[in-house]
Amino acid sequence: MVHLASIVTPGKKSNREFEYDVDVNGTKNLLEACVRHHVKRIIVSSSGAAYGYHADNPDWLTEDAPVRGNEAFAYSHHKRLVEEMLADYRRTQPQLEQIIFRIGTILGPTVKNQITDLFEKPRLIAIAGSESPFVFIHDQDVVGAMLHGIDSPVTGIFNVAGDGKLTIHEIAERLGKRCVVLPAGLLRAALWLLKKLNLTQYGPEQLDFLRYRPVLLNTRLKREFGYVPKLSSAEVFELYRKSRQGKAT
Repeated sequence: MVHLASIVTPGKKSNREFEYDVDVNGTKNLLEACVRHHVKRIIVSSSGAAYGYHADNPDWLTEDAPVRGNEAFAYSHHKRLVEEMLADYRRTQPQLEQIIFRIGTILGPTVKNQITDLFEKPRLIAIAGSESPFVFIHDQDVVGAMLHGIDSPVTGIFNVAGDGKLTIHEIAERLGKRCVVLPAGLLRAALWLLKKLNLTQYGPEQLDFLRYRPVLLNTRLKREFGYVPKLSSAEVFELYRKSRQGKAT
């Protein structure tokens, strides 16, 4: 059983209750069904967001780091709650094997999400004092890891990301764009005002989303799980950049 369902980028008319119902209650229903029907293994797409966006995150996060998804971000918090539920099932229903993939930022020629929306802006926003690092994974490498997990004898929790990272300034340079560097306090106030005026769906909590990016180390994925991503973070981004140029022309 492969479980992918969650709301990554909520629509403008979405609400927290609906997102919780899809992300958390939906997973609860699926796990109960797996136990009831004697499913042998479940592969779950979690996220690096489950670690949370925190100032004290280490430079590179390993799977042993605590899951601290921020309550301010529905997606991050729900991934945390789902992982806590899965941990409980590992204790109470050990016959249901689990593979949990904590996935980095997925990029591919057709991917469109909150992150790619940031990259499409005429100028990229950077926060003073923060490199805003990103780890990327090719969408086909996510598929490859899941296919590997169907037949692999190995179970557990694995970060799924390409080698290396790119800072927001490196990303801007590759896109041929400038970074607008803003003080954290100014950006927080601007987001608060724009949200209050209903000019954006994003509030001041987005500040931490931008400056405290979880950076995933993929060593366990390669050494213990046995899957090596075909593309590094930089190579994935270059593929995305070229596909974007093709659409622009």
